[in-house]
Amino acid sequence: MDDINLHYRFLNWRRRIREIREVRAVRYRDRWRNMFREGDILRYHGDSDEVGCFVAARPLSKKRRYFEVTVNDTGVRGMIAVGLVPQSHNLEHQPGWLPHSVAFHADDGKLYNGSTVGQQFGAKCCRGDKIGCGISIVSDDGQITVFFTKNGEEIGSVEIPASPDDLYPAVGMHSLGEEVVLDLNAEWRVEDDDGQMIVDSHEEDWSRLHDIKATGTLLEYTGKGKSIVDVGLAQACRPLNPRFHYYELEITDAGEKCYIALGLARKDYPKDKHPGWNKGSIAYHADDGKLFHGSGVGDPFGPRCFEGDIMGCGIMFPRDFNIDGGDDLDDWDFEVASRPSEVQNNLYANNDEEEEEGEDLEGRKVMVFFTRNGKVVGKREVSLPPSGFYPTIGMMSTGEKVRVELHPLSG
Repeated sequence: MDDINLHYRFLNWRRRIREIREVRAVRYRDRWRNMFREGDILRYHGDSDEVGCFVAARPLSKKRRYFEVTVNDTGVRGMIAVGLVPQSHNLEHQPGWLPHSVAFHADDGKLYNGSTVGQQFGAKCCRGDKIGCGISIVSDDGQITVFFTKNGEEIGSVEIPASPDDLYPAVGMHSLGEEVVLDLNAEWRVEDDDGQMIVDSHEEDWSRLHDIKATGTLLEYTGKGKSIVDVGLAQACRPLNPRFHYYELEITDAGEKCYIALGLARKDYPKDKHPGWNKGSIAYHADDGKLFHGSGVGDPFGPRCFEGDIMGCGIMFPRDFNIDGGDDLDDWDFEVASRPSEVQNNLYANNDEEEEEGEDLEGRKVMVFFTRNGKVVGKREVSLPPSGFYPTIGMMSTGEKVRVELHPLSG
């Protein structure tokens, strides 16, 4: 009976994830007109009588509240606009011209706030300049502060009546030859209580960051990327539990090889080993689509993953699951003693003193499942380590970047 209940719960969660992804697939879709897009490059592709406009798939939010463009070429007239618009913005009009949109225009240095008549705001921009736009303050009366930057310095700000969920990054162009590089993952400095400029790194979400840099929700590989010992590892502070049992990452840059692994590992997992390679871990690897479960040899599991794909991992906990009778799931944070021993797998580890390879540590059985773009790829029953399973991400080639949501199903 327990197996039947677990099966139906798994099907229900799979349906829920699919429904969420279906909504996001419709909502989160980049739109552009009279532009040519190649990766992060946007280039005007009209006859100069028509506006070119790009609107990003996702709105700004507390976690993603700033973006930038770098002007590669001002073209004939340099009529490049950077700002925020509603999702339904008419792509035939520059950002800032229509109601509920606001933008800084590079050709005249003016701010356009829901009108075709701009107000003098800053200096004109040229080739090589970086123009940024973000949100900083949301007031109780429904006003939000939108600010603009040029080359790392704030130009000014304006208050508009809007919600962050209604403000989508937008770029406009209106003359031949105009080209920009778009960075939707840019981070802006915020002031702390002492007036010092800091960056919201979200490093408090991670107990360990080895050869990985955290900037907001973005993780970036910083290792050498030369061999299998150059693994970068990020492990979350807290294990998955019945309340927060699933997490996701989006591959924002596949880097050279897309050696990106998403999975779960015990708390004392070796920092220089990809998730899934050693005991007490399981992971889905993007480069080959294989599942690694306590072994350096993976099993065929699902499709390969590429830039733009969203990978997910979760646990289907039994209904009667509890953590030693504890009530506060967020405080599940027990220490586990490591057990170093000789390496059995020489393919993915050197011959120095390491721990023994093996699929599981002793513990209660749980069902671990993986998703790709909202669809369940597969599942595997594994033993839960005494300390729990911690969200763990591995990267191993230059240029790899992922954006992580540790609680995508919450709220």
